[in-house]
Amino acid sequence: MKSNKIVAFVAGLALMTSCEYQKYNHIEQKDVNTGNDYVYGVSPDSLPRQLANKYEPKPELDTRVNAIRAKLFSGTSNAVVKQ
Repeated sequence: MKSNKIVAFVAGLALMTSCEYQKYNHIEQKDVNTGNDYVYGVSPDSLPRQLANKYEPKPELDTRVNAIRAKLFSGTSNAVVKQ
């Protein structure tokens, strides 16, 4: 009985160490924005041009945004958006 447990443990250990962690947990796909300085910037250290976009603030959306923030980050799920 004891030798069966040891064999099972060694077999389980061998199975767990034979696979590489997160080896297949990604998808290989072509990046359509490769070389696009609007998305990635002109160099790895620079900011992309799309960060220069400025938007007009909409105060009517503040209540909705705050309700979403409260729901996501407060730890409770009772935040309700009233419009």
